[in-house]
Amino acid sequence: MNKPSGTRGLRRLATPEPVTVEADPEGRPTTVDTVAVTTIREEWFVEDRWWDEKRRIHRRYFETLLEGGRVEVVFFDLVTGRWFRQQG
Repeated sequence: MNKPSGTRGLRRLATPEPVTVEADPEGRPTTVDTVAVTTIREEWFVEDRWWDEKRRIHRRYFETLLEGGRVEVVFFDLVTGRWFRQQG
């Protein structure tokens, strides 16, 4: 079956990689790898596989704008208590 013109297939996101993040008392990032966060453009939660304790996903994501203009998506894994960078 052919895909309609102009549509894209599904793709898997890159594996998250650990990142050093400093956060404010509310848990919002203030630096990512020592680069200041100038703006948090978006924030959202993802919860999946809640029925499978070994593979559970519970994350707090932030789309940040860093000093210098780079956009970085980071998340705090609420299961492991660690920060990660999510690359597309």
